Amino acid sequence: MAYLRAKDTVNGALGTCYARINGERHELMQVKQVSATVKKTKTEIPILGLTGKQHKSGGWEGSGKMTIYYVSSLFRKVMLEYMKNGVDTYFELMITNEDPTGETGRQTVLLKDVNLDEMVMAKLDVDQFALEEEMHFTFGDVDLLDTFDALTY
Repeated sequence: MAYLRAKDTVNGALGTCYARINGERHELMQVKQVSATVKKTKTEIPILGLTGKQHKSGGWEGSGKMTIYYVSSLFRKVMLEYMKNGVDTYFELMITNEDPTGETGRQTVLLKDVNLDEMVMAKLDVDQFALEEEMHFTFGDVDLLDTFDALTY
């Protein structure tokens, strides 16, 4: 019987996150956590002869959130551009997981048409030693640039 070896699990701290905003690439060293989720949109389909309903997929929507250390004004500038000038910025996020200890290799996901939902513009907190902020976003497309290697034991 095969089983997963602990060394092949992926250390969540070993990876990179980059944003491409207006043609400029920014390494997001301040990212503490990022996750992106795809949710399928489904329609209920009533079927003659059945008391239950079936479901048919008809699309999807992408959303995510980032928790970052409060050390950069990059995304505040993006939000301010929308607030002051009406220019809504869509950008890319490239997230790579790569733990050299195991045999899973690397996975790189490219989120396209990322758009911020909300933004902390200013923050103080006397109880917090390292200020953090949470950003919610949507995205319109995704590519899988690198995939994890299949584990064979």
